[in-house]
Amino acid sequence: MRLAFIVMLPFLGAVLPALLIRFGRNACAIATASVTLLAFGLLLSHAPAVLRGEVIQFGWQWLPALGLNATFFLDGLGLLFAGLILGIGLLIILYARFYLSQKDPMGTFYAYLLLFQGAMVGIVLSDNILLLVIFWELTSLTSFLLIGFWRHLPEGRQGARMALAVTGAGGLALIGGMLILGHVAGSYELTVILQRADLIQASPLYLPALLLILVGAFAKSAQFPFHFWLPHAMAAPTPVSAYLHSATMVKGGVFLLARLWPVLAGTEAWFYLVATTGLVTMVAGAVIALFKDDLKALLAYSTVSHLGLMTMLFGLGTPMAAVAGVFHIINHATFKAALFMNAGIVDHETGTRDIKRLGGLIFLMPITATLAMVAGASMAGLAPLNGFLSKEMMLEEAAHTFWAGNFWAVPVLATLGAVFSVAYAFRFIVHVFFGPKRQDYPIAKPHDPPVGLWLPPALLVALVVLIGLFPEIFAGTLVRVTAGAVIGGPVPAFHLSLWHGVTPALILSIVATLGGLLFLWRYRNLRALWRVGPHPEAKTLFDATVGIAVRGSRALVHGLHNGSLQRYLAFLVGAALVMGFVGFIGAEHEPGTRDTLPANAVVLVGWLLLLGATAAGVILHRQRFLAVIVTGVVGLMVSVGFVLLSAPDLALTQISVDVVTVILILLALYFLPKLSPAESGTWRRIRDGALAALAGAGIGALSWAVMTREFTSLSGFYLEQAKPGGGGTNVVNVILVDFRGFDTFGEIIVLGIAALAIFALLDGALRGGAASRLAHWSPDMPQAADRHPLIMVVATRVMLPLVLMVGAYIFLRGHNLPGGGFIAGLVVAIGFILQYMASGFAWAQKQMHVGYDAMIGAGVLIAAVTGIAPMLLGYPFLTSAFGYFTLPVVGQFELASAMLFDAGVFLAVLGAVMLALANLSRMGCRVATLPVNLTPMDCQPDARNAADRGRC
Repeated sequence: MRLAFIVMLPFLGAVLPALLIRFGRNACAIATASVTLLAFGLLLSHAPAVLRGEVIQFGWQWLPALGLNATFFLDGLGLLFAGLILGIGLLIILYARFYLSQKDPMGTFYAYLLLFQGAMVGIVLSDNILLLVIFWELTSLTSFLLIGFWRHLPEGRQGARMALAVTGAGGLALIGGMLILGHVAGSYELTVILQRADLIQASPLYLPALLLILVGAFAKSAQFPFHFWLPHAMAAPTPVSAYLHSATMVKGGVFLLARLWPVLAGTEAWFYLVATTGLVTMVAGAVIALFKDDLKALLAYSTVSHLGLMTMLFGLGTPMAAVAGVFHIINHATFKAALFMNAGIVDHETGTRDIKRLGGLIFLMPITATLAMVAGASMAGLAPLNGFLSKEMMLEEAAHTFWAGNFWAVPVLATLGAVFSVAYAFRFIVHVFFGPKRQDYPIAKPHDPPVGLWLPPALLVALVVLIGLFPEIFAGTLVRVTAGAVIGGPVPAFHLSLWHGVTPALILSIVATLGGLLFLWRYRNLRALWRVGPHPEAKTLFDATVGIAVRGSRALVHGLHNGSLQRYLAFLVGAALVMGFVGFIGAEHEPGTRDTLPANAVVLVGWLLLLGATAAGVILHRQRFLAVIVTGVVGLMVSVGFVLLSAPDLALTQISVDVVTVILILLALYFLPKLSPAESGTWRRIRDGALAALAGAGIGALSWAVMTREFTSLSGFYLEQAKPGGGGTNVVNVILVDFRGFDTFGEIIVLGIAALAIFALLDGALRGGAASRLAHWSPDMPQAADRHPLIMVVATRVMLPLVLMVGAYIFLRGHNLPGGGFIAGLVVAIGFILQYMASGFAWAQKQMHVGYDAMIGAGVLIAAVTGIAPMLLGYPFLTSAFGYFTLPVVGQFELASAMLFDAGVFLAVLGAVMLALANLSRMGCRVATLPVNLTPMDCQPDARNAADRGRC
């Protein structure tokens, strides 16, 4: 359980800084640090077991049918990465407290940081690869918020968009690769997948899965050609750069390569794709970094280079290379996070990150300079620091690697990358901190910052030194356990030490160091060559690509999406016809074996009326009133068909819905002209008619094919289980409130949302410019002189209690006889609608003392509570219960919990209909040309009642 809590704790704790910022910046920072510290403590509580070689697992079944389960596991690799995420996260929280200015919304920053932290921890601890992908995409979204935190800066907004576009697109590729991988392995659990390497690599889907997964990993870890997004993300605040782009997010892709190493590595495809990409990225990033003048840009490209180094090591596919890759992950996180924070200190105290405007800071900022020199020397790979150890291991593996039969290509290029690494590391140190003091710093007198800014990098620099001097003590066990998790088998024997004798790696390291110093000495000459040489700007290429995509998308959208519903329906129906026709001609067909029912004269007359009403609807569709009438006839004939086919519940529902719909549409037509405009030309009418005829013929043929063939149905199960399982003999109602109650619950929510949407639309018509136009509107039809016929008023008043009684009767009998909450709601709604029609909307609305929106909410709430109650007793959601009871006089009767659920349906349906009616009434009140009547009968209203018109 603690594993899941470690993952969820940052998400839950993200609300604390947003709330506590009102109590001050210290309270906000302490709350944020407490969340991360608690998660870190829980992680460390598992560390002894993991370092002994144990694997901690926890999870529960979520959607097992889809293979999506909330499962987590902690091994050496997960412990290393989760430790980096949470441990460095603590230092970043402290650093950010003193780095962010008073103008920066610190609560928002810390909330974003914790959300990102939780997503990263979720990636490294997930056992289910689908869950891993979810967290993977969450890191892209939360990093977008962090990179664009300074939203007032154009470069910040663009860097955030670029990062989201590249890493998000890579995430889409990763989804496809993970789905293929899980399909091939027969499981989506990592602990299972990692045991099936032979099965996966023997599959013909291995290469497609590998390519898709590598695209996702390379995009996240800024590998060539996706490297360009990382430097532009440096527009983020320095704490973000130090956290996301040196220690956590960009290592997500490297983590994925390490995690899937046991099942994907060891093939030629893996070697050439991964090792080559890493080697190219390592060299290209190092070369570009040397010529960057912005401190963070230099560090960003150096990060790209070191990520390429790690990718190359895992791509080599040998166990010892994997050990070296694991060790460099630790070392890079320590010195690079320290260097990023150091660059932030320089920017914070001098007002610039431009190397050309810096120099001589060792005399003004000795603490900062010391920390930078140690961390920079480790980045250069100098002894006796930790960067030297992992660089030696990298060069040792490169020296024994053949690429396409060539023995020198990999060692030469790896050494070249190391040469440039030394050069840019020493440029960072020498050009910023050495040389004469300047008099033109943007801030007059730079000095070392408060302890809150230099202490976090100092702790990391201490680790740089301790791991370098005592590697076996401070990193040996962790490296072995982590490497064992990566390799998935025995770890080769190795000993972390500063001295292994004179080896090829040592010789290459000396060459790299001397070459780097030579490059720094001749930097001006190299800079001149760099300026005249071709080096395309990735940002320009990205902007051009995005521009082309945007223009193409707009052309496509504007060509298809022109606002014509007829066009959309034409495409939709046409595509369905093509797919249906292709499916029809691509299969064999046999005639049906089921006999058809005889058609007597009554059925034939009903069918002809249905056809006639349908044809009349097409012909008379421009005459709105007649079109609604013939539509009602169609609904009535469908109801008769349900009666004929022994479906009384469906018939009652159809009639009720049809009556309510027709009445509401007729009321809405009051605000529309009698005739619809002629919008279609001859060619469009021919096209639409042909599509309609073909679609109708296709649906008819499909219905005929289904009904004339034998098939199995769930109806038998429902018929058998309605009484013993649901306690009712009305199978339709039992299905709605019991077997398929969750569907019904969703439907009443949708119905409520639709009613609220109608309210919002009509409410908008009563405000602003629409309201002024409505005030001058007049109907294009003559108004009746007798607005409220007395006979109709009296009849509807008498009918109302009868309607309510019928509604109650239909509701109560619904579980065993045709009826139920849905039909009862419609019947009662019809009774209220008649009051509005007979006595006028103003009088009827005045009598109603219930909020219809509250009625909808109450219905949904009652249905939800009815569903949740069984969960308290250990049963699934919406499990119903029923029983039979006996009372004197009354006799035996049944009580079922489904009745409460049905009551919720009743209220939601009634509220939705009445909310639509009430808003139509408000519009009618606003446009009424005669005084509004608030008295019970059609009496002459006095001045007081007439004044009430404005309150409708």
